[in-house]
Amino acid sequence: MTAKTVLTNLVDQAFEKNTFPEAARDKAATCLADFLSCALEAADLPWSRQSFALAAGRAGDCVIVGEAGGFTAEDAAFANAVRGHGLVREDMHAGSLSHMGVVIWPVLLSLAGEAADLKTRPLDAAIAGYEIGGRIGRALMTPEMARLFRPTGLIGPLSGTLAGALLLGLDRQTTVNALALAINTAGGLNEWPHSGADDMYFHPGFASRNVLTALRLARLGAHGSASAIDGVAGLFAAFGRQKAPREFVLYPDGECEIMAVFNKEVPACNFAQSPCQVALSAAQRVGAGDSIKAIHLSTYAAALNYPGCAYRGPFETPLQAKMSIYFGMAAAIARGEIAEANYAMLDDPRIAELIGMTSVSISDDLNRAFPAQQGARVRIETTAGAVIEEALDDIRSASPGLVRARLAKVAKARLGAGRAGDLDRAIDHLADGGNDTASLAALAGLAAAEVGERVS
Repeated sequence: MTAKTVLTNLVDQAFEKNTFPEAARDKAATCLADFLSCALEAADLPWSRQSFALAAGRAGDCVIVGEAGGFTAEDAAFANAVRGHGLVREDMHAGSLSHMGVVIWPVLLSLAGEAADLKTRPLDAAIAGYEIGGRIGRALMTPEMARLFRPTGLIGPLSGTLAGALLLGLDRQTTVNALALAINTAGGLNEWPHSGADDMYFHPGFASRNVLTALRLARLGAHGSASAIDGVAGLFAAFGRQKAPREFVLYPDGECEIMAVFNKEVPACNFAQSPCQVALSAAQRVGAGDSIKAIHLSTYAAALNYPGCAYRGPFETPLQAKMSIYFGMAAAIARGEIAEANYAMLDDPRIAELIGMTSVSISDDLNRAFPAQQGARVRIETTAGAVIEEALDDIRSASPGLVRARLAKVAKARLGAGRAGDLDRAIDHLADGGNDTASLAALAGLAAAEVGERVS
């Protein structure tokens, strides 16, 4: 009898788990709302318009968030993934260094648009997607890996495929085949932080579109290698340069990886979040008439190791600024807030001056706490001799209330007040166990131009 592979064991575990705690469903609803908020707000950014242009002329039954009309599932998944990633404010799973939501939600929305008879509740399917990605990602991703390969590009295909397979009610063998085929598409290079180019925005788009292809091929009977994770040339051997653990346990002791996902308060790289937050708090304590002489940040190694995070400039694109811990801290201090507008001030002399005052070191305590916690310590010295210290043991994430408020604001502006309210209620319906994802997709799709009369 052939021994089970890591992949077949994972699928068996996923099929055995069909109930989740209320907290996990609520978290999934928050992640969905966060995704829709980002996608709507990013709808007119260059990378969003470029991905939307690819869909022109190919009609289908699926929606692109914030746009009128119907599109093919592959085009919609690609465009929605790019939009969800477009602000650099997507949800984050620190243990895998991945943004799984920008693959999972586009896949589920696209499948809902073409399949009315869903087999699994959408939020349950999403929880399973976050789970497999989180467990595999924790073991696969290392600082060395992340300097070369985009974690989301490696983990996203797994997350999106399991979520999609469960939503569609595929059997176990078909699900194994789909996951194996999707693993073959894992990729994405981390050269973009060095160049400031746009590659990053499209990584989840590639993953989402490939997930749909893998699912379709598996449903047509295509066979994938069941040893695609732990084989001699499987995912770990090929990318991790390490042996895959013999066994992965999903939902150990009832814990769900989605509960380790946080929603960003700051529209910037994960690793710049807590440094920006403590820098702003410390700067607000500088006395009237005093000025900053030196800034010192204590952080953890993973933050400085990730490409672009330790970059001091010069800055040619907002994306470079959003990745840089130095820029994020300096801009927050200079402007007195952490906002999207900060990252347009690439040539601001005050920001450059503050970056020049900043030094960074690694804290052993913060290192040990990562990835469960992502803390930061800041010390500001002033010209009058004051020493101001601020600390966070962990990132201050966006609360569910803030996430829903951001969605309500941008949905009202683009979809109109009535549709924005309907969208909010549709998310609550899903959190209560509803299965009507197709209606949710349709609500998110209506374009601002089409509702202009109702808005006025």
